[in-house]
Amino acid sequence: MAALPKMPNSCLEMAVHWYVQLNDGAADERQRHAWQTWLAASPDHARAWARVEKLQRQLRGVPLDLALPVLTQAGVERRLAMKSLLVFAALGLAGASYQFSPLSADYASRTGQRRQVMLADGSRLDLNTDTQVDVHYGSSERLITLRHGEIRLQTAPDSLVATPRPLLVQTRHGRIRALGTDFNVRLGEQFTAVSVVEHAVEVRSDVSPAIAQRVEAGQQLQFDARQLGAPQPADPNRSAWTMGMLVAIDWRLGDFITELARYRPGHLSCAPEVAELRVSGAFTVDDSDAVLANLTASLPVRVRSFSRYWVRVEA
Repeated sequence: MAALPKMPNSCLEMAVHWYVQLNDGAADERQRHAWQTWLAASPDHARAWARVEKLQRQLRGVPLDLALPVLTQAGVERRLAMKSLLVFAALGLAGASYQFSPLSADYASRTGQRRQVMLADGSRLDLNTDTQVDVHYGSSERLITLRHGEIRLQTAPDSLVATPRPLLVQTRHGRIRALGTDFNVRLGEQFTAVSVVEHAVEVRSDVSPAIAQRVEAGQQLQFDARQLGAPQPADPNRSAWTMGMLVAIDWRLGDFITELARYRPGHLSCAPEVAELRVSGAFTVDDSDAVLANLTASLPVRVRSFSRYWVRVEA
């Protein structure tokens, strides 16, 4: 088994080193375990990792030639700083124009893009298409605010502090408390939907925070700011998007097109006369043109394109 690369000296340089290693597309479980071991070994390591994440957020959209001095002045060796900035650029976090705003989300994905983020406690946060998230780890709680879109959260024990802090997901409708779990949260205009893969979560609405509803593995629940729905059996394919898949089992074509449209820039719609046709299958969301072509081959429909960004499925 090959040895891990030699580590830099300072805590901050080590944090940048781990950031590069975990985001270069080739990280395996052995490296993630080594990173978690390093992270838990000292509060200084956790602070350094949090600082790198903060720098990453602050440098979103900053050109490389402006961002490089920020990292080097922070005490990061120039070679590592450049390497980390190249990773930022590959992830779409540094660009040709400076557009940083204090209103920007801590983590975001574009339409059609998915992202994975390793948080300071070792939890894994997946962002689906067109998603915005804020992350705040304070002294009493670990808070993830879902501002738009959909996430999957695979939680890790809070080993960075003596007294474990609760891990919460906040939406405009209420809060979800993780109970050592793996779960999916989707924010809609009218409600939030949570689906639990492992263990359980506890859900509270904003208007009635004293009332909690427990949702177990294999269950899903919808809630708005005023009331909680009843737990229902979960769609086992709810989190297939983390693998780039959209799985439909006897869906209405209208519902399928609405879901596919989330992954495609521009306007994609379905004519009412074909909306009740049924669709089943597993589709790759990274190529919506291929999905539409598949539909025309299997259903009595055609795809009418007014432009690349205005498409309609018709009889």
